[in-house]
Amino acid sequence: MSRENLDRMSLTDSKGNYGSRTRNSNETTGQIVMPQVVKTGSEDSSDTLLKVLADEDDHEIQYKTCSWVHTTGLLLSEYIVLAIMSFPWSYSVLGIVPGIILTLFVASTVLYTGLTIIDYCEKFPHLKSVCDIGQHLFWGQRWAWYATLVCFLANNTLIQGLHVLVGAKYLNTVTNHSLCTVDFGVIVACISFVFSVPRTFSSLSKVAYFSACTMFIAVVLAMIFAGVQDHPAGYDGTPVTFRAFPEKGTTFVQGMGAFLNIVYTFVGQITYPQFISEMKRPGEFRKVLYIVTLCEVIIFTLAGVIIYVYVGNEYVTAPAFGSLTRTFKIISFSFAVPTLIFAGSLYSNVSGRLLFFTFFKRSKHLYSHTTVGWVAWVAILLVTWICAFIIAEVVPFFSDLLSLMSSLFDCWFGFVFWGMAYFKLKEEKYHTPKFYKQLSPSEKFHYYISIFLILTGLYILGPGLYAAIDSIILNYQDDAYGTVFSCASNGS
Repeated sequence: MSRENLDRMSLTDSKGNYGSRTRNSNETTGQIVMPQVVKTGSEDSSDTLLKVLADEDDHEIQYKTCSWVHTTGLLLSEYIVLAIMSFPWSYSVLGIVPGIILTLFVASTVLYTGLTIIDYCEKFPHLKSVCDIGQHLFWGQRWAWYATLVCFLANNTLIQGLHVLVGAKYLNTVTNHSLCTVDFGVIVACISFVFSVPRTFSSLSKVAYFSACTMFIAVVLAMIFAGVQDHPAGYDGTPVTFRAFPEKGTTFVQGMGAFLNIVYTFVGQITYPQFISEMKRPGEFRKVLYIVTLCEVIIFTLAGVIIYVYVGNEYVTAPAFGSLTRTFKIISFSFAVPTLIFAGSLYSNVSGRLLFFTFFKRSKHLYSHTTVGWVAWVAILLVTWICAFIIAEVVPFFSDLLSLMSSLFDCWFGFVFWGMAYFKLKEEKYHTPKFYKQLSPSEKFHYYISIFLILTGLYILGPGLYAAIDSIILNYQDDAYGTVFSCASNGS
């Protein structure tokens, strides 16, 4: 049996629960003695929360209630979202062949890093969020926790803002701009806020499945309608064409923007630690990852290729609903409404949960139905939605917003952190930071993969951020966007 498997067995019992058993002279009496654990800086910040979540039987609000089925629904609702409809545009820039290759590449890196996250959470079960992991990776420094928190909240709030933006776009489209776009943004933000209020992940899972299923229907309908419509929306007689490879003259900014759109859609590891911490059997998250990754690859690739081939370079839009004629557009876009509401609500809930757990980790308000607890919870969520609404009105664009989020945050939460996490696991295993010479051949292979992940993340942060900002500047110069807090229609 490998050393890694022995390490893992010491962390989980036969039911997948964390904790190890050590025998001493009391073995004959049947006593189980827990080994003493050496605390790190990040453990000091979350040890009380660990105790609360470990013994919930008498609590009014129980968090550790998710089965793998619940968590699969949550993860599907995180990935089967509107960003899928940016794949046809990405493929129009990259070409079908490079687009599919990059899709498979990003999917494999997300699966690989997801498995690393599970190993990390099993090895260090006191780490309950990506902020705890960030502090742990950077030598237990408290500043790292706060730096990760800022990125975590900014990433999630931008995603909420994206859904407010697209929700207003949908309402403008189906109502022929019957209200000011700002008013539509307020309506979407208010409805999303209501759906973010439940306190436990398990209570969100049913809505999550509904959201993922309706979005899947929307994508399938869009593929069908793209094929059966007489011509794409905006057709002016120019023939529909598509390319297997990028058009000659495609710029770095264009190609990087298309790649970052793909990265954004796949990279969701930021929520994994919190999902894992609230599962009854955290080890079953592996099963969830394999199921969700398979669904992602199939749906994303088919949607990208089929819609792009039928609407072509000349008429493709992001999101691709805009490439459909009006009746088809309204029908398929309408099935995406639950996702427009719930996906943003899920990220608001995840952000609120981290802040709430931090503020009340030593308080009865965490696990009891108290007035103070509920007022604080609702207030935290409300603040996230106010910020999201402001972002949606100040940054009124879709594809470039995806690229901006990818370059700023996905570089860390999708790549750099998890390359570093592998090094930390090996350092813990071999009890020295100079562990390279002790690695087995397979471990050395993973060592170099981890270096590649870190370099990929830094590339996305550097040149990727440059490309995203440059694209935004160029589009503003071309008057491709509206003004901030504009009443003008953004419908398609």
